[in-house]
Amino acid sequence: MIEGLFFTFDSMFEMWAFWIAVIALAAFLIGGSVLVTRPQAEVLGHPKGLFLLFMAEMWERFSYYGMRALLIFYLIQHWMFAEDKAYVIYGAYTALVYIAPVVGGYLADQYIGQRKAVLFGAVLLTFGHFFMAFEGSGGQADPMINVFWLALALIIVGSGFLKANISVIVGQLYPRTDVRRDPAYTIFYMGINVGAATASIICGYLGQTYGWEYGFGLAGIGMLIGLIFFVLGKPLLLGQGEPKDPAKIKGGKEFAIYGAGLAMVALCWAAIQYQELVGTVLGVFGGGLVAYVLFTAVTKLAPEERDRIFAAMFLILTSIVFWALFEQAGSSLNVFTDRHVDTQGVNASMFQSINAIYIVLLAPFFAMLWQGLARKGAEPSTPMKFGLAVIQVGLGFLVLVWGAESAGINVPTPVIFIFLIYLLHTTGELCLSPVGLSAMNRLSPAHMASLIMGTWFFASATGNFAAGLIAAATGGEGVGEEAGKQVVLDVYSTVGWYAVGIGVAVMVLSPLIKKLMHLDTIKDDSIDDDLEGQSEFPAEPQAAGIHPATRNDA
Repeated sequence: MIEGLFFTFDSMFEMWAFWIAVIALAAFLIGGSVLVTRPQAEVLGHPKGLFLLFMAEMWERFSYYGMRALLIFYLIQHWMFAEDKAYVIYGAYTALVYIAPVVGGYLADQYIGQRKAVLFGAVLLTFGHFFMAFEGSGGQADPMINVFWLALALIIVGSGFLKANISVIVGQLYPRTDVRRDPAYTIFYMGINVGAATASIICGYLGQTYGWEYGFGLAGIGMLIGLIFFVLGKPLLLGQGEPKDPAKIKGGKEFAIYGAGLAMVALCWAAIQYQELVGTVLGVFGGGLVAYVLFTAVTKLAPEERDRIFAAMFLILTSIVFWALFEQAGSSLNVFTDRHVDTQGVNASMFQSINAIYIVLLAPFFAMLWQGLARKGAEPSTPMKFGLAVIQVGLGFLVLVWGAESAGINVPTPVIFIFLIYLLHTTGELCLSPVGLSAMNRLSPAHMASLIMGTWFFASATGNFAAGLIAAATGGEGVGEEAGKQVVLDVYSTVGWYAVGIGVAVMVLSPLIKKLMHLDTIKDDSIDDDLEGQSEFPAEPQAAGIHPATRNDA
């Protein structure tokens, strides 16, 4: 044990990680506050509204990832769910987080506008994160578990209203042809990853060391700070994000929309307790959504637009495989790290920060790599990048399995292999997440842009639910530590090899998919037809820190 300033740590590594995260978060808080309060209309060549949204999103991500780092341990160790049941709950929760933005984005576009949607979502999130701190005595017989279900439901719906709309406002601060748009998204997504990295370390440490209420409570404070920034900084948004047709929400109709949001909270409160319903909804509604998109493409679109929709659907289906494996991070991989890895005295939840840290470090490199290859005419196509992404996520598991078995099944796995699996998963994410978001925008006709983006979100939800089912297969309770570890490694080996095979198949098919994209005939939208949200994308929890340029010759 090491006595540090105010806190006690299990190792020097844990102490340094904690204080570096605290200092970094404080530096961004002070720096952001200085930038948004300067008298100039623009700062560093960008409108101050960008930095306001940066701060609001950083603190929202801080709250989300602070809670996420602890959630699987909270389910198993406090509420005493069986391991496989906890994984399914976790998967259903993250799936609903991805479904909700489809509704939140639609209500913002059609009625209340992005700013009011973000504000409403932030209020729900603040209550949700604070309710997480009411832990009761634990165990499923404790009535306080209903407050826990309510907290999750508030976070789900709050994320749906906020995530689908805050990044749209970023784009609205700039004309469509403004060359600052992509750098603006790079700055904005830095906020996501700063919040994610620091939260996993700070909230994870407090929650696992001093008590759940401290970790979850700090996440709630972070969300409250983000809400305060957003409310006080309204003038910096320059009137952007307001309703397109204010008449639609007159006469109490606006409050009816908020009432619908609260009804969604009640629905999610029930759904999160009956996870099989989430799977059924995903299957039925997802199948219907895909069928509707394909039917529309076949019957109403010109041949080239139809082909692009086919290409987009191929990419969307491929992304399901990627997210099903990538999202083991917060569930089975988190527990594996806690039980079977030599963490050098660092709490397992703190390792959730590695992905975000890698993104901050590697995103600029990938941006330069793609641009450099593009200048030479050697940049991989979008479907080729998707194939590479799936291969890398599979290789991450195979490297972990090799490392654990090489060290010996009866000894803790060296922590270096946790860093390696996150490295491969992050490089895979950088090949898929920002590239896919850009591709959805590029391949969609203007009148189907929201529908295709909603389908992308739904695929992410499906992948997250599948991740819960895969994680449940790793549950080895009651069979002993070594046998339980072997169960996890066997599952990881199986999914790893399947992912590599699927990735290779995607790469083989990539020339055909690229041909369907008809990139040589894509034209820019006219500036006068700048539909709100059309050229932006919702900020996913795991979205990478770069928004690639949309080029017609990619």
